[in-house]
Amino acid sequence: MDKNVARRGFLFSGAALGAGALVSACTSNEPAATPQASGPAAAPTANSGNDAPGEKVVIGFSAPAADHGWIAAISKNAAEAAKQYSDVEFKPVEPTNDINQQISAVESLIQAKVNVLVILPNDGQQLNQVARQAMDAGVPVVNVDRVFPDKLSYRAWIGGDNYGMGVAAGHHIGKKLKDKGVSNPVILEIQGIATLPLTQDRSKGFADALKTYGFAVTAQQDAKFTVESGTQVASNLLQAHKKIDAIWNHDDDQGIGVLAAIKEAGRDEFFMVGGAGSANAMRDIQADSGVLKATVTYPPTMAASAIKIARLIAQGKGMSDLLEQQVPQSITLASETITKDNAAQYLPLGFES
Repeated sequence: MDKNVARRGFLFSGAALGAGALVSACTSNEPAATPQASGPAAAPTANSGNDAPGEKVVIGFSAPAADHGWIAAISKNAAEAAKQYSDVEFKPVEPTNDINQQISAVESLIQAKVNVLVILPNDGQQLNQVARQAMDAGVPVVNVDRVFPDKLSYRAWIGGDNYGMGVAAGHHIGKKLKDKGVSNPVILEIQGIATLPLTQDRSKGFADALKTYGFAVTAQQDAKFTVESGTQVASNLLQAHKKIDAIWNHDDDQGIGVLAAIKEAGRDEFFMVGGAGSANAMRDIQADSGVLKATVTYPPTMAASAIKIARLIAQGKGMSDLLEQQVPQSITLASETITKDNAAQYLPLGFES
């Protein structure tokens, strides 16, 4: 998962962004069909036809280096979304995990006079000043996920719902255990990095949802968002708890290590829910041959949506599904629950761990 302030949801409509068809394997989010309202249809608005080629725009893009499956998918999704439009020139800078290098890269995009910037910062606090510099220079900034603390540093923000991710996991586990008639269940939680606000939000959402079923987390430990730590932490928890009913692992990347430890221990009396929505996890869920039965999403497709938003902002357009003439200032994506029943629907949007 996203290590600094990170991942969820596929409810944000590509149509709302003026998007066309999904780019297979990555981009926009496809909602369920919308029921037609009774009564007369609304007249077309000035925002109609957003997919039609318009004024040429140059979109600058900066993100961290791909040291993680989710982060790798961010850059891929952004590039694929830009390819959908003949009126977009995509100008990415070299991904980096060095704060100073990312600041310099963003400054180079400002100097190149791009029309709009899409930035997933390594750290929102530390890149806040250069984002504000862009805004002050008349270059709108679309802030992806790790938020800049100063709202004057970005025109629009799009990101996942960490609290909602925990809520989705909690409801799935709580309902399943309740339906089985389990009382006093042993529920384990394997976090990412415990000190991060995003992790704390996920854990709070999880605890709040479980509470509605009369349940609570038995034990929790963080696994640092790495495969190696996932293996070690899961091994420790398995040894400490001879009976387990359910596990929520916050991150599908570290989940590779978690599942390896479970297989090594030969344990299968419980079920597990993952986090983020990796393609690896979805395939395991489809196969239904192990303990992983679901994952809750934190979609890297937000980068594709950010490109679409940036294009609309640069062209002075709003979202075609909304009456307002401007793109909203903030968009929080919903966290979806992926099970065997719907994994095929979401698999094209998954990222490879």
